[in-house]
Amino acid sequence: MSVEQRAGRIGPVAGIAMAAVVALAGCSDDAEPAADKNPSVSGSSAAGAERPAEESPAPAGASQVDRSTAEAAVAAWVTAVVKGEAEDACLVMAEPAAGSGPARVGSAETCGDGAPERKQMEKSIGQFRESFTPEPPTDDPKVEVAKTPATGDEVKIPADRITVDGQPLDKIVLSHSTGVEEGLLDIKVESSRIEDLWYVTNLDFDIG
Repeated sequence: MSVEQRAGRIGPVAGIAMAAVVALAGCSDDAEPAADKNPSVSGSSAAGAERPAEESPAPAGASQVDRSTAEAAVAAWVTAVVKGEAEDACLVMAEPAAGSGPARVGSAETCGDGAPERKQMEKSIGQFRESFTPEPPTDDPKVEVAKTPATGDEVKIPADRITVDGQPLDKIVLSHSTGVEEGLLDIKVESSRIEDLWYVTNLDFDIG
């Protein structure tokens, strides 16, 4: 596959499925052994990691996932994806304000069991789960994210700075795909600060 693919914004409701991951499931193989090329300085090993409620207000109905830093938000999101926890993944996702429209963040209304697009969210998370899960899989994956410099209220974290059970995320994705050579895949997870909390706001894929 030599064309470039770029995923769009993922928003708080998963109706915005990131099709690039799905496209990869038939596209690299033979990923090299994982290397811990970036020491983890920030992250979370559980999407449900609690933080004191007084530290910063969470959206109504949100679980106490750690949104204190971009790295913590990305770690919580990747952990939720690998564990198949659609609601926790949704709660740490957001869509920044655009034009005159306000920012939209994951909430009980957009992410809960009764949310109109919940089934689509679960389907999307299911597709990502396969691509993001290392071999051998574990019941309690440890996700770590290396500290990454921010540009204002936005951070783009390369997948090689995200590890799941010690394996870089870019290599994990490659190991589940065929036809994409190592070095041709560029994945970045974008996190944005919205009202003093950090959310995952975009997943950027370049292939080719």
